[in-house]
Amino acid sequence: MVEKRIQPLARDAMAYVLAGGRGSRLKELTDRRAKPAVYFGGKARIIDFALSNALNSGIRRIGVATQYKAHSLIRHMQRGWNFFRPERNESFDILPASQRVSETQWYEGTADAVYQNIDIIQDYGVEYMVILAGDHVYKMDYEYMLQQHVDSGADVTIGCLEVPRMEATGFGVVHVDETDRIIDFVEKPADPPSIPGKPDSSFASMGIYVFHTKFLIDALRRDAADPNSSKDFGKDIIPYIVKNGKAVAHRFAQSCVRSDFENEPYWRDVGTIEAYWQANIDLTAIVPDLDIYDKSWPIWTYAEITPPAKFVHDDENRRGSATSSVVAGDCIISGASLNKSLLFTGVRANSYSKLEGAVVLPSVKIGRRAQLKNVVIDHGVVIPEGLVVGEDPVLDAKRFRRTDSGICLITQPMIDKLDL
Repeated sequence: MVEKRIQPLARDAMAYVLAGGRGSRLKELTDRRAKPAVYFGGKARIIDFALSNALNSGIRRIGVATQYKAHSLIRHMQRGWNFFRPERNESFDILPASQRVSETQWYEGTADAVYQNIDIIQDYGVEYMVILAGDHVYKMDYEYMLQQHVDSGADVTIGCLEVPRMEATGFGVVHVDETDRIIDFVEKPADPPSIPGKPDSSFASMGIYVFHTKFLIDALRRDAADPNSSKDFGKDIIPYIVKNGKAVAHRFAQSCVRSDFENEPYWRDVGTIEAYWQANIDLTAIVPDLDIYDKSWPIWTYAEITPPAKFVHDDENRRGSATSSVVAGDCIISGASLNKSLLFTGVRANSYSKLEGAVVLPSVKIGRRAQLKNVVIDHGVVIPEGLVVGEDPVLDAKRFRRTDSGICLITQPMIDKLDL
């Protein structure tokens, strides 16, 4: 890893987070909220990772473009990210799709979501733009990527994740030469190009781009004038630059932030119920792949004022207990037992209930004698007494959203339809 400059480039950069994603693969979890607003890790939201990376990297100007079902996301950012001060040359702008360019035009693509706010970007006079996706879980110091961008003389630098070659078919794949210059950019190829010297690996685009601001604005204006463009970075802007300019890959391993307990670079797209459940449950391991306890790189979020978690009752079969689990504040485990589960703020688990492999979002109430295995329970759900999930696959699939591997998503409308 290269040494940082004395004067960080991040101080003259703006992070622009694209957070308008629908997140339809998360099914009912995104019925009321955009994917970046989905809860993660006990108290955070998914978007907090991109925002925290920017803040921890030294970036003090941040814009967040929102669109789909944005109220939950906007409310979270107003509560948890309102500490930026203009008198310190800091700013935090929430940029909903607001027909600023046309009375009939919302954000039509990721590039358009930046293009429509060019005037705001220009007002800040920043030298560099860091374009981020707001729906991935990872820790990264963007300063290293900014330095590579400047040193290489690139028109665009693209954050790239090394993945097994045949797993890259679901990504935008970056084809590089021996110097990491990008010679092709292919969306979801059936036969992904490999990394030079690593025939079994490919570079997947992380949806992270660094530009000089002036170059980006020129590129966006050119693209906006093209009637055939879909106004998307991955489909239009990036392929054009690869063909007509200089695009360079930045290896995530060079800027991934790792504590002493993290062995491999960690990046997750938690865009399916299965992936979302697994990433949360992974945090219950003795040494998880993602260290959220690393104080040198905190994940900032809305810090609710809550009482501590509480465990009560010590009778046979009615003992408040948790093993290999993560339990947030304001939870009361009243004669219930948890194993390999993650509970968000304000959960109530009542007597004789048992949870195993459960991801329980805030303010859920779990009735007595409920038996829940391998579940994701949405915010505010009231689980009836005696409900059993995780033992009868056929019954579970009729009642709830069940994945092929047996993870059940439970929402209140699903509970309301039960004939108990």
